[in-house]
Amino acid sequence: MSSSRNKPVIPIMAVPVTDQTISLYQKTPKVYPRSVSGYFKNWRWLMIWLTQLVFYGMPWLQYGGRQALLLDIDTHRFYLFGLVIFPQDLFYLALLLIISALGLFLFTAVAGRLWCGFSCPQSVYTEIFLWMERTIEGDRMARQKLDSQPWGVRKSGIKVSKHSAWLAFSLVTGFTFVGYFTPIRELFSDALQWQMGGWSCFWLGFYSLATYGNAGFLREQVCKHMCPYARFQSAMFDNHTLIVAYDSARGEPRGGRSKHQDYQADGQGSCIDCNICVQVCPVGIDIRNGLQYECISCGLCIDACNEVMDKMQYPRDLIRFSAAGLSGQHKLRQHLLRPRVLIYSGLFVLMTAWLGYGLLHKPDFKVDIIRDRNIMFRETDHGIENPYQLHLTNATEHNQRYQVRVSGIDGLRVESEQLLTAAPTEEILVPLSLSAPASDQPGSHRIQIDVTALSNGEQVSTNSTFYQP
Repeated sequence: MSSSRNKPVIPIMAVPVTDQTISLYQKTPKVYPRSVSGYFKNWRWLMIWLTQLVFYGMPWLQYGGRQALLLDIDTHRFYLFGLVIFPQDLFYLALLLIISALGLFLFTAVAGRLWCGFSCPQSVYTEIFLWMERTIEGDRMARQKLDSQPWGVRKSGIKVSKHSAWLAFSLVTGFTFVGYFTPIRELFSDALQWQMGGWSCFWLGFYSLATYGNAGFLREQVCKHMCPYARFQSAMFDNHTLIVAYDSARGEPRGGRSKHQDYQADGQGSCIDCNICVQVCPVGIDIRNGLQYECISCGLCIDACNEVMDKMQYPRDLIRFSAAGLSGQHKLRQHLLRPRVLIYSGLFVLMTAWLGYGLLHKPDFKVDIIRDRNIMFRETDHGIENPYQLHLTNATEHNQRYQVRVSGIDGLRVESEQLLTAAPTEEILVPLSLSAPASDQPGSHRIQIDVTALSNGEQVSTNSTFYQP
C-alpha cells in the first residue's frame, strides 16, 4: 500500500487577481533648454536675423511696379525680379532642386550639420519660440517649477500670454508665406477689410498652425523623428566630417570637485560632471556619450562648457567642433581636397553655371506650332494650303509685336495674319495658314517657321512639316 495518505497537505494560498495596464511605450520627457551665451549662440542669432529679414522682407520688395519675388498661382507665372518663368520652364525648377541637393551634400561633407543648427527653419523658429518662452516664463528652472505647479490664476495668465505671443508670431509667419503666392500688398489690404479668399485663408491657417505646432510643441521631435536628413546623414559622414565632439581623453574620469582642488593629482579629468552641456542642448542629448544622430551641431554645449572651464580656470574646448585629422593648415587642405568634396563642388558649380546661363539667355517669347489634325491639307486657288495653330507666349512685361516668316519650300508663303500682337505675359493661340504651289513630289516636306520680335529683333525658329498630296 502506498503511504501517500500520510503525507502532509500543503494549503494553496489564493492570489488576488487584479487588472493592470502595462504601457509598452515610454513617454518622451519634455526638454527644458537652459539659456546660454557665447560665440556660437551669437552666431545662431546672427543667422536668425539674416534669414528672417530675408523671409519677411522679400515679399514687400518691389521691382518694375510689381512684387519682385512672386509665385503667382492664379496666373501660373513665377516672377523673379526681371524674369518671368512659365510652367513650360519646369526645367529650371528641376535644375534648381538638383543644385539644392548638391549644395546640401557639399555643405554636409565640409561642415557636417551646421545647416541644421544655424539656418534650418525648424531650428530657427524653435529658438525664436524659446526666446519668447524664456521672456514670459523664465529660464529652465523657472519653467520646470511653473509646469509642476497646479493650475491657478497666475499659471493660467502666464501660459495664455505665452501662447498668445506664439500664435501672433505664427500668424505673421503664415501671412508672409501666403504673400509669396499672392501679391502681399493686395493680401494685406484684403485682410484689413476681411475680404481674403478661401484658399488664402486656408493656407494662412495651415502654415500658422504648422509653425505653432512644430516650433512650440514638437520642437526636437521634428529633428529626431520627422526630418529625413537626420536619418541619412550617417551615409554622408566620414572621418573628416566636422562634428561636435567631447574630448573624453581629457575629460574622463569625470566628477565634481572644488575649484582649487588639484584634480589631476586625484586622477580626475577636466569634466566636473555639471551636466550644463545637457541642460542647454535643444534636443536634450548628452554629447559626452559620443556622436548621435539627434545632434544638430548648434554649438551651444561648447559655449556652456567653455563658461564652466573659464570659471574653473581650466583650458577651454573640452567640447569643440572637430574632425579626425583636422588640425593645422596642411590638414585643412586635405579636408577640403577630399574626392567627395571635389566631386560635389564640381557638380555644384557646373549645375549653377548651367542654370545661370539658361536664365540669362532665356528667350523673351516661346513659340509652338501645332498641326490641325482635322484637316491635313486643302486645295485652293493659290495651290495647296496646310492649316496650323500657332501658340505664342510673351515672356516679357511689355506689349510686343511679332512677324511670322516661313521657308523650306519654293513658293511657300503665309496666307493668314503675319503680324501678331501680344500683351505683357500673354499667351495667344492664333490660326496659321501656309500655302505652296502644287508639287509633283507628294508627301511631307520639312519647313521652318520663324517668328521675330520687332522690338529687339529676337527670333525663334520652329520646324514643322508641310503636306503635298
